[in-house]
Amino acid sequence: MFRTNDIQNNNEAFGFIHHNTGKLLPLSLADGDDENANYVVTRRTWPDNVKFGVATAAYQIEGGWDADGKGEQVWDTWIHNNPGKVADHSNGDVASDSYHKYTDDVAAMKEVGVDYHRLSIAWSRILPNGTIDNINQAGIDYYIKVFEELKANGIGAMVTLYHWDIPTDLENQGGWLNPDVVDWFADYARLCYEQFGDYVDSLGDHQRTEADLPRRVRIWRFCSGCGVQRSWGVPVRQACSLAHAKAWHIFDEEFRSKSEARNTIVIDSDWYEPTTDSDEDEAAAEIWRQFIVRYCSPSQFGMYANPVYSKDWPQVMIDRIADRSEKEGFNSSRLPAFSDEEVEYISGTYDFLAVNHYTSYMVSAAGEPAISDPSFSRDGGQSVYQKDTWQQAAAGWFKIVPWGIGKLLRWIKKTYGNIEIVITENGVSDLTGTLDDDHRINYIQMYMSHILDAMYEEDVNVTAYTLWSIIDNFEWTQGFNAKLGIYYVNMSDPERPRVAKKSSKYYSSIIKTRCLVDSCT
Repeated sequence: MFRTNDIQNNNEAFGFIHHNTGKLLPLSLADGDDENANYVVTRRTWPDNVKFGVATAAYQIEGGWDADGKGEQVWDTWIHNNPGKVADHSNGDVASDSYHKYTDDVAAMKEVGVDYHRLSIAWSRILPNGTIDNINQAGIDYYIKVFEELKANGIGAMVTLYHWDIPTDLENQGGWLNPDVVDWFADYARLCYEQFGDYVDSLGDHQRTEADLPRRVRIWRFCSGCGVQRSWGVPVRQACSLAHAKAWHIFDEEFRSKSEARNTIVIDSDWYEPTTDSDEDEAAAEIWRQFIVRYCSPSQFGMYANPVYSKDWPQVMIDRIADRSEKEGFNSSRLPAFSDEEVEYISGTYDFLAVNHYTSYMVSAAGEPAISDPSFSRDGGQSVYQKDTWQQAAAGWFKIVPWGIGKLLRWIKKTYGNIEIVITENGVSDLTGTLDDDHRINYIQMYMSHILDAMYEEDVNVTAYTLWSIIDNFEWTQGFNAKLGIYYVNMSDPERPRVAKKSSKYYSSIIKTRCLVDSCT
């Protein structure tokens, strides 16, 4: 990950010093900071068709890690074995205790007035060993109770099938590196469609089952010092694409006619802004938009999107990895090729485009990295950094750059056409959990304003916005230190009460008035 000390700023108006080269670079018209120096929040209204929701993930809120027959998943196993890897030495065993307090969560959602809740299913809660020969009815019953509570309160369900939590029994067999994972996931998806299809149906355009394939697959090894080779990341992502496609085809062929639900893949993406308006810097930024090149990067847009929304891996990814593989002495490219049949099987497996976005980076062209051990970073090359002038959230990688989401949305339309876009995650973290969270209100307002600009100025087809998150939760290796909820949860209180923050009132006002400011035109 890149950190805030990766760049040395020069406060002179005409430029800044690049962190790698020491070269004085001019600020350019390509720089979003310049373009938005005098930005004013829009008074445009959200169109009537746009829906608003909140998002959570099973491991981050549920707790009940071994309750009622649930099996272990990789985060259970890894944190229990490595408690020191989490900043505050906490874990998700209880988390926000939504396994027992889901009615409190739904009450908070109703108070805010959201249209839907994006939640994930814990694979190992309904299939303790990960496979279809051991179904845990108690786990299925839990999710049915959650869906019934949502429905009783007029709130739709957007279901994520996978959020980084493959069952440990499957991980011990190779996990996402085992070719059988495609069938394991397909069986799990079919079970979810069978059991939950009646609850995840359409009350509008945005109640759907979605196959949210892993954004940081095998994160417990890749990012936590467990020694898995970095070059394994691409084969893992190939398996993810194939698993998504198989689950989508099962839904399309066996369940679509019985349901008004829709199905897609969810993709994380930062925005990558060229440092200058030169052709070289723009080409460098495009490389980073098109495939994952940073160890444990959360941003993987083209690598996941191109096989689904176009065909095959992005061409720049194919070309660069093939070239570097040859120079590294490999007989063929390290990038595993899809067969012609697989290309066609994956292409078109979507009903809309779902994207998560939090932050942005600057990119400048750099010399080709030296040939050495293969890595994501060397495959991509370039110099990538964040500005010290950007406001810091509660993680080293997380800088607040509102204009980035508008540029990302415009780029998606330019690259993949006038496709329907659902924003499935967006939000901001802090370290205090303060109830007077004006900083979160400002984040929501500014990011939403740039979304609306893209919609009105470029006719980008955004139909839903999902805020992360309704409640404070367990934030992976940051534990309970990072707070992202619009409701505060005191993790030291066994009762885990939900307390509304100021931002919950602001988000509720947006939903009611469809306006970001006091009055709209």
